[in-house]
Amino acid sequence: MKRPRKGAGRPPAARHPKKKPSVEAILAERSTIMAVIVASGVPARDRADVFQNVVMGAWSSIKRGLYRPAPRDDPRKALRGYLYAVARHLSMHHVNSAWARRAVLTEQPLGMLRELVGPDLEAQVAAREVLEAVASLPDWQREALLIVDAPEALTAWAKARRMNPSTAASRLRIAREALALKLRRWRR
Repeated sequence: MKRPRKGAGRPPAARHPKKKPSVEAILAERSTIMAVIVASGVPARDRADVFQNVVMGAWSSIKRGLYRPAPRDDPRKALRGYLYAVARHLSMHHVNSAWARRAVLTEQPLGMLRELVGPDLEAQVAAREVLEAVASLPDWQREALLIVDAPEALTAWAKARRMNPSTAASRLRIAREALALKLRRWRR
């Protein structure tokens, strides 16, 4: 005698409707979504962005098959309930995010700073001195100093100019010494 399969006496699982709501149906519930967003405490400046996130999140989850209303429910009420849940979740996520809690938008953001932004006046003068000293060097020394900041290595730079890498290193050393000497003279 064959034993009955476990759970065979249970009714079959609910059959969800095959037809999925369209994006137009989601957008038709704009008032419901916006009411949830406003009630969740999303600032007025962010409501349009959160609304867009809700519509895109709901649409992508519907396409993935996560929207499964009960067959006995009214389709519009089921969609409204689903959109309510998505909107509430995304609104609370936005309100509790660090960006939304700490962001302060202002027309004059630099006016809120206590100190000046950027290098101070002494650093600007020192940088100008260094640039003038570099400009006064001969071309080959300037080129040797500037190759240090290039993306290619010193040996690759030397080979591209058909120069011995040791010669390029020597030129760089001489240029650094000449720059240091000029800066010492100017700062005395």
